[in-house]
Amino acid sequence: MSATMNVIKLPVAKLVVRQPQALQDPDWVRWGLIAIAISFISLFICLPLALVIFQAFSKGLAAYGSAITNPDTLAAIRLTLLTALITVPLNTVFGVAAAWAITRFEFKGKSLLTTLIDLPFSVSPVISGLIFVLLFGAEGWFGDWLIKHDIKIIFAVPGIVLATLFITFPFVARQLIPLMQEMGHQEEEAALSLGASGWKTFWAVTIPNIKWALLYGVLLCNARAMGEFGAVSVVSGHIRGLTNTLPLHVEVNYNEYNIVGAFASASILAALAVVTLVLKTALERKQDNR
Repeated sequence: MSATMNVIKLPVAKLVVRQPQALQDPDWVRWGLIAIAISFISLFICLPLALVIFQAFSKGLAAYGSAITNPDTLAAIRLTLLTALITVPLNTVFGVAAAWAITRFEFKGKSLLTTLIDLPFSVSPVISGLIFVLLFGAEGWFGDWLIKHDIKIIFAVPGIVLATLFITFPFVARQLIPLMQEMGHQEEEAALSLGASGWKTFWAVTIPNIKWALLYGVLLCNARAMGEFGAVSVVSGHIRGLTNTLPLHVEVNYNEYNIVGAFASASILAALAVVTLVLKTALERKQDNR
């Protein structure tokens, strides 16, 4: 046999890559679907936002500035920020603890805890606010005790915080639970086997793996806390300058035909929505890259 072997060249069959069926649809189908999507976005998102900005500045920049600097508006902004500053950290701690417990341990009532986390998604915010009135109102279960001890919850800031806490507590947990279930606990077990303490493992292994999902949940929680209307409307009492959050202040101004004041306040919420959308998109990309 010759030291140099002849290479037999065989005809290579061409590999035909078939496009997915959706990509083979006629152009008019694709462009029609795109046009429908753009029309809906323009009609239900872009147009309302543009209308809010137009109405807010309809009487000029001076009128807009006057509406924003109105003492009642400033009080509503402060209360909205205070509510978010209280509820978001508490819900962040709860979300991390709940996600850790559900994904890392087996215990009785685990399925019940998972179900209860989703409860605010299935209960109307107005109903949840009414529940707090029935519990802590003057005629509620704890009403007499609260009155005797001069503790006011309903029609005061504590009631607003409690209602907002209830509405927003699923957001962080619901972002973390699927991610922590998917990533497993092998890295954490490896860290523990190498001598790391529980807290060291949590901060050095767990938090870096969930940080983008955690920030995403915190972002959604904050947006909902600052924009909540239904539950807060029931427990606030609509006391001008005291218990009106920014969404409630918009309603009060609109009912009083103060159009510039209503839309000026709404423009702040609209700006918050846009910022939330931009940050949400950025965090989603970070998660995808992760």
